Amino acid sequence: MLPSLRATLAIAAGFVVWFSVATVGNLAIRWLLPSYAEVEKAMNFSAAMLAARLVVGVVASLAAGAACVAIAQSARAAIYIFALLLLALFVPVHVWLWAKFPLWYHIVFLSSLVPLVVLGARLPGPRGMSAA
Repeated sequence: MLPSLRATLAIAAGFVVWFSVATVGNLAIRWLLPSYAEVEKAMNFSAAMLAARLVVGVVASLAAGAACVAIAQSARAAIYIFALLLLALFVPVHVWLWAKFPLWYHIVFLSSLVPLVVLGARLPGPRGMSAA
């Protein structure tokens, strides 16, 4: 497979995995914290709910990094490009939601995206990055 095609597929897979894991995680939060669904529309989350959302983001970022490197193999640039595109996608979302969540939530979420994707790409596995 051509390197640029492999990198493009790796980036696309990263997005698919991130949003799939986040969707499943959000459904799990609704199931584990029944009051979550009641406040979700207004986004009036408790600290525990915000922490649960951050945990989902951590898992989604790690999984997306692992998926990205599984396809990209030695094309390390694809992992970094994916991580930066993910951050670029979420910055405007968080600007729009700025008043809905406390400052610490935005800082933790946004500042963790790139490092967690890279860490996910470095996790032990059949095709983990050796020296990213």
